[in-house]
Amino acid sequence: MRRVVVTGMGGLCGLGTSWPEIHAGLRARQNAIRTMREWDRHKDMNTRLGGPIDFTPPSHWTRKQLRSMGRVSQLAVRAAELAIADAGLTGSPIISSGATGVSSGSSTGSTADISAFAAMILHADASGLNANSYVRMMPHTTAANVGIFFGAKGRIIPTSSACTSGSQGVGYAYEAIKFGRQDVMIAGGAEELCPTEAMAFDTLYATSRRNDEPKTTPRPYDRDRDGLVVGEGGAMLILEELEHAQRRGARIHAELVGFGSNSDGVHVTKPEESTMRVVMELALADAGLSPDAIGYVNGHGTATEHGDIAETRATSALFGSRMPLSSQKSYLGHTLGACGALEAWFSIEMMKAGWFAPTLNLDNIDPRCGELEYITGEGRAIGTDYVMNNNFAFGGVNTSMVFKRWK
Repeated sequence: MRRVVVTGMGGLCGLGTSWPEIHAGLRARQNAIRTMREWDRHKDMNTRLGGPIDFTPPSHWTRKQLRSMGRVSQLAVRAAELAIADAGLTGSPIISSGATGVSSGSSTGSTADISAFAAMILHADASGLNANSYVRMMPHTTAANVGIFFGAKGRIIPTSSACTSGSQGVGYAYEAIKFGRQDVMIAGGAEELCPTEAMAFDTLYATSRRNDEPKTTPRPYDRDRDGLVVGEGGAMLILEELEHAQRRGARIHAELVGFGSNSDGVHVTKPEESTMRVVMELALADAGLSPDAIGYVNGHGTATEHGDIAETRATSALFGSRMPLSSQKSYLGHTLGACGALEAWFSIEMMKAGWFAPTLNLDNIDPRCGELEYITGEGRAIGTDYVMNNNFAFGGVNTSMVFKRWK
């Protein structure tokens, strides 16, 4: 089997568009959540909270390039552009040689275009549609647009699996390289903020309603949590076969040594503790590691009651109470299709720095959660060679990845 390394990372989130910005925000315990007063017109929705980002397409993007991209694809393409630059591959013939593929997803396509099609069905009004409307709306819009923008001629792997879209994007890219199908993969996910996504969780009574206290929520693993907050963003990793990276003298951030993905097979929205544990075991087995090799777990940490409890019990059952764990969703909200890729990026950078961010707003650990070393306060200095990143999604989709420090 071939070894897979991370040679480029880039993304956008509520804390910034570069690791120094994001790291500073994590250190400062900066919460990017705000009250979305523009959502007040949605009278039947309880939450008014979101984690938006300030994004304008770069001036060097052409009108022709932008035609096929809704906001979610713009976030994905920009993240890919940053990651490709970080990998030293901007303008490289490697991208268009057929050796490079794309593995990416989002929960949905751009909702502005979905609305235009809805207007056609509901009101027989197709005036808002054009030749690119479907391309902006389609489930694989991020993967397709990244491939087209950079001229990647390898395989396209769409991973539209809600909250595991980004982590499956990275995991399936890893497998494509590991098993010799590609040499390089642009991998990750993105999500644009939309009130329809907040409403999807609102109907499940799973959103935070601290509408006048945006900095106090979300509260992953906390006894007084009242639900999640939806955010937006995008992140991409450049994965590369080890010898390919070494031949071109690439800088290596980390090695991806293990990936697991499975399904609960029980309920479409209620998480299952037993299969959450199994997916972590699958990642460890793929990496050839025992649980005691892992020094930190980046938790999914949505700040929903059933999710927090199931995930932490599964983690504690596998690793014991010694395991340090935290969730960056407490800073950004739940970025859905982007979170797995963003949190993989953060996990690698925190491992490199030897400092791991705390979970914000975690004042009183829910006694029903598993016994773990929940990171709070000013964060924690940890020297470790391995970190795990876990994500869990509607439909009972579970993912786990293990990254190794590159020495």
